[in-house]
This record gives sequence, C-alpha cells and structure tokens, in this order.
Amino acid sequence: MRTLRLALDWTANTNHTGFFVALAKGFYTEKSIELKIITPEDDGYRTTPAKKLELNEADLALCPLESIISFRTKNNPFPLTAIATIFQDDVSKICVHKNSGILRPKDLDSKKYASYKARYEDHIIKSMIKNDGGNGVIEIMYPEKLGIWNTLLNREAEATWIFDNWEGVMARISGVELQYFTLADFDIPYSYSPVIATGESTIARYPDTLRAFIEATREGFLFAQKNPEEATEIILPYIPKHERNRAMVLTSQHFSNKHYGNEDNWGHMDLSKVQLFYDWLHNERLETQIFYAEDTLTNALLPVTARR
Repeated sequence: MRTLRLALDWTANTNHTGFFVALAKGFYTEKSIELKIITPEDDGYRTTPAKKLELNEADLALCPLESIISFRTKNNPFPLTAIATIFQDDVSKICVHKNSGILRPKDLDSKKYASYKARYEDHIIKSMIKNDGGNGVIEIMYPEKLGIWNTLLNREAEATWIFDNWEGVMARISGVELQYFTLADFDIPYSYSPVIATGESTIARYPDTLRAFIEATREGFLFAQKNPEEATEIILPYIPKHERNRAMVLTSQHFSNKHYGNEDNWGHMDLSKVQLFYDWLHNERLETQIFYAEDTLTNALLPVTARR
C-alpha cells in the first residue's frame, strides 16, 4: 500500500468530488494507494497547497496553473509540474452584486476587489478592466482567504474571483443576484484551474504510483458524472457545515459534471491553450523568461486516450 498526501486548494466542494468518491468506492485501494486528503481548514490556509508540496507536507497539490510558473520563477525555484486538470473549461468568474451599478469590468475602476493574493491575480483583474476601456485603477484588499466570499456577500468588497459551479450556485440557491465577467471575454486567455500538480522528482521516481492515482481519480470523477445523487451523498459530510446544503451541492454537482470532461479526455491539458496563457504572462511583462507548456506539464500519466 502506497500512501499519497493530496493538498486541496479549498475546503471540500464539487471541484473535489472525484477524490472523495474514489476514496469511498475503494478505487484507490484497488490500486494499492492510501490517499490522505489535506484541506485548508487544517491550518486556516496559512500555507498554500503548492507550498505544502514544496515543504514535503504533501505529495500532490491542487492549484491554479499560474502557480506552476510562479514556483518555477522564485528565488529558489521549485519545479512544480501539472499532471492533470479537473475541468476542461474555465468555470471561474469575476463577480459583483447585480444591483451594484457595475455593469462591465471598466466600472470596477476605483472599486474594492477582494484578492487571494495570488502572484498574478491583481494584474489580471487590472488588465481585464483596461481591456474593457477602464483605467485599471482598483482598490485591492486582502482578507483571510477562507473569508473572501463573505466580504462580497457583506459588501465589504465589490468584486472577487469565484468558481461559478460553487459560489455561483450557492448565490443562486440563496437568492443572491450576481453579475459575472469571464476573463476570455476580455482578451485574457486564462487556461486551467485547478490542476493536479507535483514535483518533477516525484514524477521521475514514482511514475507508476502517480499513474495509478490518476486512474483511480479519473474513475471517481466519471462515477460522479454518471451518479450525481450518490456522489453528492458521498461528498456532503466533508463540506463545511455552513455550506452543507444538499440541494445546493446536488445542483453544483450537476453543473460541475458538464465540465469534468469524459472517458476519452478527463484530465487532458491542451498545450496550445496553456501556451497562450504563458505568452500572455510574458507579453504583459509579468515574466521575463519565456516558458513552454511542454516543459511545465505532462499528459503522459493519463490513460492513452487522454494523452494526445
């Protein structure tokens, strides 16, 4: 039995259903893997999932693709590598209250934005505003990460970045009307989030273990697609109590299922799509070094049908 530690990017939600399903259904056990899931609740998000991986507090981490570049360009670089994506599409959105008077990104000029303090996040938001004809001058605030959603609900901030399949569904179920902006609509080629990442040395030393992990995880997500009711019952106990609304989670599960991919492409990352984002980072002078997608991610651990 091989033990793997997976650090989630957030408290349990339908971005993660496949992991919990694979645990409950014994898919990891069938592959001789014991999976231990670490959530940000364990330390109040003092350490990001990718940092946990670097510190050897985790073997795998969920993180946005931009973390791959961020960790490779630190003063002491860490060769973080993406090995699969959870979603085939970008399901994230920038959101504001519908009655806020903010109808377009340019209306965010001089407004408050609640940031996760990710390396490129603030620049991405400012670029979206500029690309819509604004000045890109916005007041950035940095609340505690796990409390960011509440700053929007309580109108302490006027905008933040969410997953539409989770917070967006949560808002609609609770009657909160939001306005959404998608980065691609404003010429920002954002790619994959979250991705499953690990270190280059782990891939080199344990390719068979990682391949088995990916196969079991894929089974979990595909099972959730075909059995949303059962998948909801499996993940529900792991969701924080204040969000543990079965109708909301089931609605979110149906939403998420549409974006996981299918038996042929689950986990696959399109190199050309990733390269567009890397080129954007370089063109925006956020990175002086040119990065190539094939050097920072691999589809080689996926089933044959998803490698192409």
